[in-house]
Amino acid sequence: MATKLTYVFDAYCGWCYGFGPVIRDFATGNAGRVELEIVSGGLFTGSRVAPLGSMPYVAAANARIAELTGAEFGPGYRELIADGRFEMDSTAAATGFAALRAAAPGRALELAEAMQQSFYFDGLSLSEASTYWRIAERQGLDADAVVTGFASADGRTAATHDFARSARLGVSSYPSLLLHTDAGVVRLGGPTSTAAQLTDAIDRHLALTVSE
Repeated sequence: MATKLTYVFDAYCGWCYGFGPVIRDFATGNAGRVELEIVSGGLFTGSRVAPLGSMPYVAAANARIAELTGAEFGPGYRELIADGRFEMDSTAAATGFAALRAAAPGRALELAEAMQQSFYFDGLSLSEASTYWRIAERQGLDADAVVTGFASADGRTAATHDFARSARLGVSSYPSLLLHTDAGVVRLGGPTSTAAQLTDAIDRHLALTVSE
């Protein structure tokens, strides 16, 4: 039986962007023995939705992310930082992710990474239907269905459910990779972990479970 894991990310989280290749390699390396659920968190919601220009810490945080993970922040995104007017809205991003996930449930992790690439490299808004059309087209999905899902009440409801699930799991920072055990959830690694370190962590927890 596959081991259940939940990955909670926010498409507007820079550390999640840096973590993307790691979680992809981890999932690929452990395919067949883990069941990975992908859930959107709500990093920028309500009063936290504000222009980039009001977040002076972002540039330094991005430099740190690039240094520790090797993530590349592209020219389109750097233009948004320089302009300062763009607002990150996690509810819109979670709705878009829900629409993409519904179109290809088995590719949720790949689609999450495509969203982050669209924002952090290309500088595309995750609040715009055109961004999801572009992602869907590039991923070989039904772009009309994805855009319809993004605009629908069902898409917004799915985003709300993701936020609620993240809260029930006790997630307060992103990215969070959670291992489900009989005793509850255990967080594996952190944003600078490697795929090998995550695999070692799950092996240790599974070995401990067997020995008990």
